[in-house]
Order: sequence, then structure tokens, then C-alpha cells
Amino acid sequence: MVNFTIQDVLIAVEDGYATVDVQVVDGKIAAIAPNIELIGTAIDGKNKLLLPGFFNAHTHSSEMWQRGIMSVLPLELWLAELYDFAPLDPEQVYLSALGTAVETLFSGGTSVVDHLVLIPGQELETIATAVRAYREVGIRAFIAPLIQDESITAGMPSGESTPIHEPYFRSTAATLEIIEEAVRQFHRPEEGVNILVAPTGIQLCTDALFAGCSELSDRYHLCRHSHLLETKAQEKLALEKYGCTAVAHLQRIGYLGDRTSLAHCVWLTDADIAILAETQSTVVHNPLSNLRLGSGIAPILKYRQAGVNVTFGCDGASSNDSQDLLEAIKIGSILHNVTDLDYQYWITPQQAVEMASLGGAKGLNIADKLGSLSVGKQADLVLYDLTNLSLLPRTDPIGLLVLGRPTNVVASAWVNGKQIISNGQFTTINVDELRQELFNRSQWETSRKSQTVAQIEPHYRTVMGL
Repeated sequence: MVNFTIQDVLIAVEDGYATVDVQVVDGKIAAIAPNIELIGTAIDGKNKLLLPGFFNAHTHSSEMWQRGIMSVLPLELWLAELYDFAPLDPEQVYLSALGTAVETLFSGGTSVVDHLVLIPGQELETIATAVRAYREVGIRAFIAPLIQDESITAGMPSGESTPIHEPYFRSTAATLEIIEEAVRQFHRPEEGVNILVAPTGIQLCTDALFAGCSELSDRYHLCRHSHLLETKAQEKLALEKYGCTAVAHLQRIGYLGDRTSLAHCVWLTDADIAILAETQSTVVHNPLSNLRLGSGIAPILKYRQAGVNVTFGCDGASSNDSQDLLEAIKIGSILHNVTDLDYQYWITPQQAVEMASLGGAKGLNIADKLGSLSVGKQADLVLYDLTNLSLLPRTDPIGLLVLGRPTNVVASAWVNGKQIISNGQFTTINVDELRQELFNRSQWETSRKSQTVAQIEPHYRTVMGL
């Protein structure tokens, strides 16, 4: 492992910024102080800002193949279209995981939580392929294989009708066996690859699947991940299904806790928010997909005031159409200036950076190892070039980074002390080759029609009162 010292670099401190040296030994931050002894390689930090790596705390890498083409639809209908056109092969899974990692790193993220869509019948191969891609790039990967045990129509409220849903093609027990095997084969936290239990959400999962995931989580010390109340339809469905809110139900069955991160959380009651605070569960805010799919604006300021940990995700690249984490952080901060007139609660750029770094680490129960520039923590670090045109003229560096439209500003990035980006270029993979592969394996297309959407849209419009 290469030891190094970043010299004369700007870091954020309590009352502003300080120019210091940061020493990294054996993959960990060993010292932070002005003019310390040079250990290992010297890295020039002059006119650069050093921050802990951010977490892209919720995405679906393989959605990249459908970005820019998905119809303007709400989630329930959008998903039907996605599934109609989503048959994947392992090579596509590999390339889109590479692309997700590269875009995340280029926008300040050193960790990614990939709620990974599995190829039916090739589930373990899908996971192995994503693991290979993330290892090659060198990003810290939290792979959350997306599982369900109910068919897609079960995800909509019934309303007055009593629909009959096709049984799901794979049993609950078989699904849990796949996840357990994935843990045995791939869960290597010390090597930067983690497996999470990740039932997609209350809308397509039975209590038996949640219970099985909780049991695996406890037995193997795994984090838990899920979508939660992304849409108004899911709020209605939960009341139909459980006679209480989805959050109250998840608490009742023991799924919430300090190792649980929940994507979206748009439609929660005040009582639900209190439960999340009490159980120390984390909310992953995905502002762009929530806007793109018309899901709503999550009450993030309420969460923060209640003491709920919040971090950011890009969500999949066909419900956001990008994996630009800085964009998600910007929108996810300033969006809430219109939800609450009391500006004292609005999110500052400094708070946004802490949510994206330490908030992400807390959500994965590793705040003791990552998420801040602290001696003893693992060196997941990003160095930003403050002479870049999009960060000039000079004012507040973090303000420029969060509130501006920074492009190509990551000069260097390290994961666990290993340099992944140097002088704005990847050291681990050839990004030009990746671009060419993504181009060659796709084609221009504009219009297409989803048969499943046509079948289920009338029912959706009825139950949603449209």
C-alpha cells in the first residue's frame, strides 16, 4: 500500500478553512496538521480542497441502458415500461456498473449503494459481474441485490376491485437462498465489497421476505436497504395491506434500525418520522428521481429537525438520467427552501457536504471508519481543483462546490488510500474504452410503446382518482 502526504491543502474546519498537510499511512489518515513530516509520496494540495468521499447512497446501475428514453410517467407505470424493455445480459450489467462507478467518482463519490436489478435465472452471475466491475474501478461498493416475491401488479392499490395477481416466478425461500449464497461468495467488507439485504419495498414484498432478510442481516451483520413510500400510491397500498402506515408496519416486524437505510421516504406522517428517529434508521434522499417521476418532495427538513439521519442518492440512471452526485446534493439542498418558510432550517452547503459524507457512513453503520477527515479513519478522500473555471472567482470553496455547477473539478480521489483518480484521469480503468463500448452496444431510439403500461394504466388512473 502506497503511503502519501497531501501538502498545503485546504480543509474545512469549525470556523472556516485551514491549510494543512494530510498524512495517509496504510490506507488510513495518520495525521492532519500544518507542516508535518513528509511520509511516502508528496501530493501537491495547493489551491485544492480536500473532502471526505461522498456516498451515492441509492442507485440502480443497470438502468443506465434506458436513460433519456423512459416515458414521462409516475413510478408504477414507469416501472412497467422499464421491465418491458429491461432484458439485460451480464456484459451490460458489467458496463453499466463501470459507468455508474466512474460518474459517481467524477462527482465526488467514493462509495456506491447499488440496488442491483438481477437477471432472472442468472442472479449470482449478475452479482458477480457487478462485483468485478466495482473492484476494477476501485470504488467502495455496497451491493444490494434487488429482491421481491410478488408480481408487479401487486404494487398498486386495489381500490374497489379484487385483482388476482400472478404468482412471482421465484419462491421466497429460493430468493433468500440466493442472497445467502451471495453473502458467502462476495461479502468482503475489508476488501471494499459489501452485500446488503435489500427487499425492494412493502409494495412487492411479503412479510416473510422482510423477516428472512432481517434474519440474514442479523446472522451475517449485514446492512438493510429498501425503497419506502416513494409515491402516494404506495401510501394507499400500505393502508390497504396493513391497516396502518408502512413505517409502523416495518417497525412492528423489526426491519428498522441503525443498519437500515430507506430510499425516498416522500409520504411519511409525523408519527412515522418519530419512529425513524427512535429506531435510528437513515433516509436516502433522491430528489431528482422524485421530481422526474412526480413522486413528491420528501420532507427532509422535518427529518433533520426530528434527528433522523439523512443522506443523498442519485437513484437509477433512467429515473434521474444521470449519476452526478454533486447535482443531487445541490437539488436535494435548495429544493427545501420552498417547502419551509423558516429559513433558519434551510440546508447550508456545509451541512449538505456532511450529509453526503458522514450521513452516508452512518446509514451503512460505518461512521467509525468513514465519512469525515479524522485521524484513524480510512482514506476515502477527494481532492477538488479550486482553479477550475466553474469554481471561480474565489469565494467559499464548499459554497462554490455545492451551489455552483461544477464540471471536471475532481483532481484526485482515493479509496482506502489507493489512488483511483490522478490529475483528473482514472488510474484503474480506461474511460475512453468504456465510452466506446457503451456507444457501440447501444443505438439511437426515440419512440416505443409498453404493452404492460397499456394494460395497467386504466386501473392506475381509477385508484388514483385521475
